[in-house]
Amino acid sequence: MKLNWLGHSAFRLETGKAKILIDPFFTGNPSFADQDAKDVASGITHILLTHGHGDHVGDAIQLAKDTGATVLANADLAAWLSFRGVQKIEMAGTGGTVTFDGFSATLTNALHSSAQITEDGVSHSLGSANGLMLHFEDGPTVYHMGDTDIFSDMALINELHEPEIGLVPIGDRFTMGGAVAALACQRFFKFRNVIPCHYGTFGIIDQTPEKFQTGMDGSQTRVDAPSVGQTLTF
Repeated sequence: MKLNWLGHSAFRLETGKAKILIDPFFTGNPSFADQDAKDVASGITHILLTHGHGDHVGDAIQLAKDTGATVLANADLAAWLSFRGVQKIEMAGTGGTVTFDGFSATLTNALHSSAQITEDGVSHSLGSANGLMLHFEDGPTVYHMGDTDIFSDMALINELHEPEIGLVPIGDRFTMGGAVAALACQRFFKFRNVIPCHYGTFGIIDQTPEKFQTGMDGSQTRVDAPSVGQTLTF
Protein backbone atom coordinates (compact mmCIF):
# COMPACT_ATOMS: atom_id res chain seq x y z
CA MET A 1 0.00 0.00 0.00
CA LYS A 2 1.13 3.52 -0.84
CA LEU A 3 -0.21 6.33 1.35
CA ASN A 4 0.36 9.99 0.54
CA TRP A 5 -0.56 12.77 2.99
CA LEU A 6 -1.83 15.77 1.00
CA GLY A 7 -2.16 18.22 3.87
CA HIS A 8 -4.93 18.77 6.43
CA SER A 9 -7.03 15.56 6.44
CA ALA A 10 -6.53 14.68 2.77
CA PHE A 11 -4.86 11.42 1.77
CA ARG A 12 -4.31 9.36 -1.35
CA LEU A 13 -4.18 5.57 -0.89
CA GLU A 14 -3.19 3.07 -3.56
CA THR A 15 -3.38 -0.68 -3.27
CA GLY A 16 -4.40 -3.28 -5.82
CA LYS A 17 -7.07 -1.86 -8.12
CA ALA A 18 -8.07 0.92 -5.73
CA LYS A 19 -6.78 4.48 -5.99
CA ILE A 20 -8.54 6.48 -3.32
CA LEU A 21 -8.73 10.11 -2.27
CA ILE A 22 -10.00 10.87 1.24
CA ASP A 23 -11.31 14.37 2.06
CA PRO A 24 -9.67 16.07 -0.97
CA PHE A 25 -9.37 19.66 0.29
CA PHE A 26 -6.98 21.21 -2.25
CA THR A 27 -8.33 24.61 -3.36
CA GLY A 28 -7.83 27.09 -0.54
CA ASN A 29 -5.65 24.69 1.43
CA PRO A 30 -2.37 26.54 2.10
CA SER A 31 -0.53 23.31 2.90
CA PHE A 32 -1.43 21.92 -0.54
CA ALA A 33 -0.21 24.99 -2.43
CA ASP A 34 2.95 23.42 -3.88
CA GLN A 35 1.15 20.39 -5.33
CA ASP A 36 -0.90 19.86 -8.49
CA ALA A 37 -4.47 18.64 -8.00
CA LYS A 38 -4.58 16.96 -11.42
CA ASP A 39 -1.43 14.98 -10.67
CA VAL A 40 -2.67 13.97 -7.23
CA ALA A 41 -6.04 12.88 -8.64
CA SER A 42 -4.62 11.02 -11.61
CA GLY A 43 -6.27 7.63 -12.05
CA ILE A 44 -8.39 7.78 -8.90
CA THR A 45 -11.23 5.29 -8.63
CA HIS A 46 -12.90 6.49 -5.42
CA ILE A 47 -13.38 9.63 -3.34
CA LEU A 48 -14.32 9.01 0.30
CA LEU A 49 -15.69 11.80 2.51
CA THR A 50 -15.83 11.81 6.30
CA HIS A 51 -18.30 14.71 6.61
CA GLY A 52 -19.70 17.82 4.95
CA HIS A 53 -17.43 20.65 6.07
CA GLY A 54 -15.74 22.55 3.27
CA ASP A 55 -12.24 21.62 4.43
CA HIS A 56 -13.12 17.96 3.88
CA VAL A 57 -15.50 17.92 0.91
CA GLY A 58 -13.01 20.28 -0.72
CA ASP A 59 -12.68 19.66 -4.46
CA ALA A 60 -14.68 16.42 -4.45
CA ILE A 61 -17.40 17.65 -6.82
CA GLN A 62 -15.05 18.82 -9.55
CA LEU A 63 -12.71 15.87 -9.13
CA ALA A 64 -15.62 13.43 -9.43
CA LYS A 65 -16.76 15.13 -12.63
CA ASP A 66 -13.24 15.17 -14.07
CA THR A 67 -12.29 11.59 -13.22
CA GLY A 68 -15.55 9.64 -13.03
CA ALA A 69 -14.56 8.39 -9.57
CA THR A 70 -17.23 6.96 -7.28
CA VAL A 71 -17.93 9.14 -4.23
CA LEU A 72 -18.86 7.63 -0.85
CA ALA A 73 -20.50 9.83 1.78
CA ASN A 74 -23.22 9.76 4.40
CA ALA A 75 -26.71 9.76 2.89
CA ASP A 76 -27.48 13.47 3.38
CA LEU A 77 -24.15 14.61 2.04
CA ALA A 78 -24.44 12.17 -0.86
CA ALA A 79 -27.83 13.62 -1.84
CA TRP A 80 -26.41 17.15 -1.64
CA LEU A 81 -23.53 16.16 -3.92
CA SER A 82 -25.93 14.52 -6.37
CA PHE A 83 -27.88 17.77 -6.76
CA ARG A 84 -24.55 19.41 -7.60
CA GLY A 85 -23.82 17.11 -10.49
CA VAL A 86 -21.93 14.17 -9.02
CA GLN A 87 -23.03 11.12 -11.01
CA LYS A 88 -21.47 8.11 -9.29
CA ILE A 89 -22.40 8.12 -5.61
CA GLU A 90 -22.59 5.49 -2.89
CA MET A 91 -24.38 6.52 0.31
CA ALA A 92 -24.23 4.93 3.75
CA GLY A 93 -25.04 5.63 7.38
CA THR A 94 -23.04 5.33 10.58
CA GLY A 95 -22.15 1.67 11.08
CA GLY A 96 -22.91 0.79 7.46
CA THR A 97 -20.44 -0.89 5.11
CA VAL A 98 -20.12 -0.50 1.35
CA THR A 99 -18.10 -3.08 -0.58
CA PHE A 100 -16.10 -2.04 -3.62
CA ASP A 101 -13.72 -3.92 -5.89
CA GLY A 102 -10.79 -4.82 -3.64
CA PHE A 103 -11.87 -3.08 -0.44
CA SER A 104 -14.76 -2.13 1.82
CA ALA A 105 -15.53 1.10 3.65
CA THR A 106 -17.43 1.34 6.93
CA LEU A 107 -18.66 4.63 8.37
CA THR A 108 -17.81 4.84 12.08
CA ASN A 109 -18.95 7.34 14.65
CA ALA A 110 -17.11 10.65 15.14
CA LEU A 111 -17.80 13.48 17.58
CA HIS A 112 -18.12 16.49 15.31
CA SER A 113 -20.62 18.39 13.14
CA SER A 114 -21.37 18.37 9.40
CA ALA A 115 -22.86 21.36 7.57
CA GLN A 116 -22.06 23.98 4.95
CA ILE A 117 -23.16 27.58 4.52
CA THR A 118 -23.50 28.18 0.79
CA GLU A 119 -23.15 31.38 -1.20
CA ASP A 120 -26.78 32.27 -0.53
CA GLY A 121 -26.11 32.34 3.22
CA VAL A 122 -28.19 29.24 3.89
CA SER A 123 -26.85 26.59 6.25
CA HIS A 124 -27.29 23.08 4.88
CA SER A 125 -27.22 20.20 7.34
CA LEU A 126 -25.19 17.44 5.71
CA GLY A 127 -25.82 14.48 7.93
CA SER A 128 -23.47 12.94 10.44
CA ALA A 129 -19.76 13.30 10.97
CA ASN A 130 -17.98 10.00 10.53
CA GLY A 131 -14.71 8.17 10.46
CA LEU A 132 -13.78 5.72 7.71
CA MET A 133 -12.68 2.13 8.32
CA LEU A 134 -11.12 0.66 5.20
CA HIS A 135 -10.55 -3.08 4.85
CA PHE A 136 -8.41 -4.09 1.87
CA GLU A 137 -8.05 -7.51 0.25
CA ASP A 138 -4.32 -7.01 -0.20
CA GLY A 139 -3.31 -4.41 2.36
CA PRO A 140 -3.54 -3.35 6.00
CA THR A 141 -6.78 -2.07 7.53
CA VAL A 142 -6.77 1.73 7.67
CA TYR A 143 -8.84 3.88 10.04
CA HIS A 144 -9.28 7.53 9.12
CA MET A 145 -10.87 8.99 12.25
CA GLY A 146 -12.32 12.04 10.49
CA ASP A 147 -12.71 15.07 12.75
CA THR A 148 -13.38 13.87 16.28
CA ASP A 149 -12.69 14.02 19.97
CA ILE A 150 -11.79 10.94 21.97
CA PHE A 151 -14.74 8.71 22.95
CA SER A 152 -14.87 5.45 24.86
CA ASP A 153 -16.59 3.50 22.06
CA MET A 154 -13.31 3.68 20.17
CA ALA A 155 -12.64 0.47 22.09
CA LEU A 156 -15.56 -1.18 20.29
CA ILE A 157 -14.35 0.14 16.94
CA ASN A 158 -11.00 -1.51 17.60
CA GLU A 159 -12.65 -4.76 18.71
CA LEU A 160 -14.79 -4.90 15.58
CA HIS A 161 -12.17 -3.88 13.01
CA GLU A 162 -8.65 -4.21 14.49
CA PRO A 163 -7.19 -1.41 12.36
CA GLU A 164 -3.45 -1.51 11.73
CA ILE A 165 -2.91 2.05 10.47
CA GLY A 166 -4.50 5.11 12.07
CA LEU A 167 -4.95 8.52 10.45
CA VAL A 168 -5.49 10.70 13.49
CA PRO A 169 -6.61 14.36 13.84
CA ILE A 170 -4.43 16.20 16.36
CA GLY A 171 -4.82 19.94 15.69
CA ASP A 172 -7.05 20.88 18.67
CA ARG A 173 -9.76 23.61 18.58
CA PHE A 174 -11.98 21.65 16.12
CA THR A 175 -10.75 18.13 16.98
CA MET A 176 -8.93 16.53 19.86
CA GLY A 177 -5.46 17.90 20.49
CA GLY A 178 -2.24 15.96 20.28
CA ALA A 179 -2.07 14.76 23.89
CA VAL A 180 -5.65 13.51 23.87
CA ALA A 181 -5.19 11.92 20.43
CA ALA A 182 -2.17 10.04 21.80
CA LEU A 183 -4.26 8.84 24.75
CA ALA A 184 -6.94 7.59 22.33
CA CYS A 185 -4.38 5.68 20.27
CA GLN A 186 -2.73 4.06 23.27
CA ARG A 187 -5.84 3.28 25.33
CA PHE A 188 -8.21 2.04 22.65
CA PHE A 189 -6.14 0.76 19.71
CA LYS A 190 -3.22 -1.46 18.81
CA PHE A 191 -2.09 0.42 15.73
CA ARG A 192 1.09 -0.65 14.00
CA ASN A 193 1.51 2.86 12.54
CA VAL A 194 -0.21 6.18 13.12
CA ILE A 195 -0.08 9.26 10.91
CA PRO A 196 -1.21 12.55 12.49
CA CYS A 197 -3.28 14.98 10.40
CA HIS A 198 -5.55 18.05 10.65
CA TYR A 199 -2.74 20.28 11.90
CA GLY A 200 -0.56 23.07 10.48
CA THR A 201 -3.15 24.21 7.94
CA PHE A 202 -4.52 27.32 9.62
CA GLY A 203 -3.09 29.54 12.35
CA ILE A 204 -5.76 28.71 14.94
CA ILE A 205 -4.89 24.99 15.11
CA ASP A 206 -1.65 23.41 16.29
CA GLN A 207 1.16 23.85 13.79
CA THR A 208 3.29 20.78 14.54
CA PRO A 209 2.74 17.17 15.65
CA GLU A 210 5.02 17.65 18.65
CA LYS A 211 2.35 17.19 21.36
CA PHE A 212 1.14 14.00 19.71
CA GLN A 213 4.64 12.63 19.27
CA THR A 214 5.46 13.39 22.91
CA GLY A 215 2.25 11.69 24.02
CA MET A 216 3.15 8.58 22.04
CA ASP A 217 6.59 8.24 23.66
CA GLY A 218 7.03 4.71 25.00
CA SER A 219 4.30 3.26 22.77
CA GLN A 220 4.95 0.25 20.56
CA THR A 221 3.09 2.09 17.79
CA ARG A 222 5.29 3.79 15.21
CA VAL A 223 4.46 7.46 14.63
CA ASP A 224 4.99 8.56 11.04
CA ALA A 225 4.76 12.32 10.52
CA PRO A 226 5.39 12.75 6.78
CA SER A 227 5.85 16.10 5.09
CA VAL A 228 2.98 17.18 2.85
CA GLY A 229 3.16 15.24 -0.39
CA GLN A 230 5.43 12.54 0.99
CA THR A 231 4.47 8.93 0.18
CA LEU A 232 4.71 6.16 2.78
CA THR A 233 4.71 2.48 1.82
CA PHE A 234 3.23 -0.26 3.99
